Amino acid sequence: MPKAKKISGMAPLPQYIMPDESAPEYELILEQLQEYDNSLIGSSYYYIRGDDENCRLCRILHGGGRIFFHEMVDHQKHGISDEDIEESVRRDTGFFTLPGYYPISPHIEQKLRILYDI
Repeated sequence: MPKAKKISGMAPLPQYIMPDESAPEYELILEQLQEYDNSLIGSSYYYIRGDDENCRLCRILHGGGRIFFHEMVDHQKHGISDEDIEESVRRDTGFFTLPGYYPISPHIEQKLRILYDI
């Protein structure tokens, strides 16, 4: 099966990440999201992951048993603008103990709930 090509330095979406020892503490991320009611939309937990270059909408998908997949979501295909993502980061309340992780804003939550008709 051919691999997807990188275009303009950005990897194609969606990207699924299987956590290993070198990855961030995904169990801690999931633990914290389970305490934040607004992050559970449908059967996925949503959050924002940011670095010096950009921020991405991410979600955690249950893969069965104790397996969870972390997906970087194309937020624009979900009706969420770059400004919506930036606003979530600006509104950071310190919910996550890990730097570079942010909860979704109520505005993004509303858009996702409308999209998934929840």
